[in-house]
Amino acid sequence: MDLPPPAAYSAENRGFKEDVAVKFLSALFSMSLLAALNSGCTTVVIDEYRRSAGELAVGDSVVILGRRHSSEYETEPDLIDCVGQTLHNPKSGVNVIPEQQFVDALYPWFEPRTAPMHIKSLSKLMDIPDVRDRMERYGIKYIVWIDGNTETTSSAGSIGCSIGTAGAGCFGFGTWDKESDYEASVWDFRDQELSGKISADAQGTSYMPAIVVPIPLIARVQNNACKGMAAQLQEFLLPPQSASR
Repeated sequence: MDLPPPAAYSAENRGFKEDVAVKFLSALFSMSLLAALNSGCTTVVIDEYRRSAGELAVGDSVVILGRRHSSEYETEPDLIDCVGQTLHNPKSGVNVIPEQQFVDALYPWFEPRTAPMHIKSLSKLMDIPDVRDRMERYGIKYIVWIDGNTETTSSAGSIGCSIGTAGAGCFGFGTWDKESDYEASVWDFRDQELSGKISADAQGTSYMPAIVVPIPLIARVQNNACKGMAAQLQEFLLPPQSASR
């Protein structure tokens, strides 16, 4: 068998090394771009309207519920879970009842079609002995209704991918903007009054640069809105001396 001359091996080896170098530099550039864009992608604005001071005491509980009566959208269950889990902190005096557990226990009075829309409707529920007993068993002090959603508001750019003899790769750049808009109404169940409202407005831009390999840089818009609202709720629900600990 005739072997190709050493020069052929050398040229092929150089081509392979150049290809590896190009991919390595491309990956390095992508990682640098990731580090540059990964900060400052999301802004969160929290507003509060308070009618009364927090009165959460030992043995009291809070339930976080999502509004899902609208035909256009529903408040995402994962947002409600996020706020509840972030807010839940028994050591600080905040005990949160999981949404689904509460809805199942109070079935059917807190289903989307039958849930009370106004604070005045609570008095009618309290006339039902079964409802009153279960609420007292849970130690419910506050019912927090969260209404809103997260949506993509705009997008731009494009990414193309191809497969060739040298391998597969993608090239391009895409961006998309998301906005979260939520409002929490805090009902004092025992006093049957509106304690106040908290709104969270978060905006962020996600990026996807593609140089050989697409790298998504996701702005955690909904998650940041969740954390901001949970932190504000803790200050809202607890008495001043407890919230400052």
